[in-house]
Amino acid sequence: MVAMMVVSFAAAAQTEIGLQLYSLRNQFKTEVPGTLAKVSEWGIKEVEGGGTYGLSMDEFQKLLNQNKLKVVSVGADYNVLKDNPQAAIDNAKAFGAKYVVCFWIPHNGDEFTFENIKEATDVFNKAGKLLQENGLSLCYHPHGYEFRPYENGTLFDYMVKNSDPKYFNFEMDVFWIKHPGQDPVALLEKYPKRFLLMHLKDRKPGTPGNQNGHADVESNVVLGQGDVGIDRVMAAAKKAGVKHYFIEDESSHSVEQIPQSLAYLKSLDKGKANKEAKNPKPKKKGRS
Repeated sequence: MVAMMVVSFAAAAQTEIGLQLYSLRNQFKTEVPGTLAKVSEWGIKEVEGGGTYGLSMDEFQKLLNQNKLKVVSVGADYNVLKDNPQAAIDNAKAFGAKYVVCFWIPHNGDEFTFENIKEATDVFNKAGKLLQENGLSLCYHPHGYEFRPYENGTLFDYMVKNSDPKYFNFEMDVFWIKHPGQDPVALLEKYPKRFLLMHLKDRKPGTPGNQNGHADVESNVVLGQGDVGIDRVMAAAKKAGVKHYFIEDESSHSVEQIPQSLAYLKSLDKGKANKEAKNPKPKKKGRS
């Protein structure tokens, strides 16, 4: 009976973990079919991407279908969203994606100003409205420079408070929240329901941070072995309404590290399931 309860709770607690295909950018340069097959072998079903790696859309879609991979979100260049958002819509629909993500706001060197964040907020509100009308959701992925001080908070606070959640929200990359000196858990709790997507990435302990959006890719380590606090993040993310999770490992060891990261995340689910099985919540009494 107890064993059955554990299995039941484990099934309920299991979190679908996807992959940002950029993690395998070097492998895709030489082998597209085999690289997608490897992703499938890892048990991954959802991916974030946006390109076809030199193949036609039909060829790439065929490989996705063969490997039972679903493109949940695709990237979109800031200037495309600004000047031709319909192109971003068409690309997302070609992939069958629901989410469109912008990963970078252009700015002058390491200088990022209020004017940059204000313009970007306006661009995302406008483009996001058009995407929403086409059945898509726009998200912005901060990279750290958005956390520079502004008034009583940060430039990022300005963006959140001046954005319409009907039209655009955010993808949290936990590495790029930790790196500029922020706490991913605190930010999830401060802005619940605003982070719809999440990049899972851990940082080698002792790595110096900055607010410039730059870091050595080799500082990406197996999830659970860094200083981001992935266990705390996962618990908070579920409460905060994160809908899709993608491992992103930019290091040269990504092929070796990704399976280890997946195993770590499964261990978190298993630990939670066992805890719930031992301490089940009491059933609510119905009204007579």
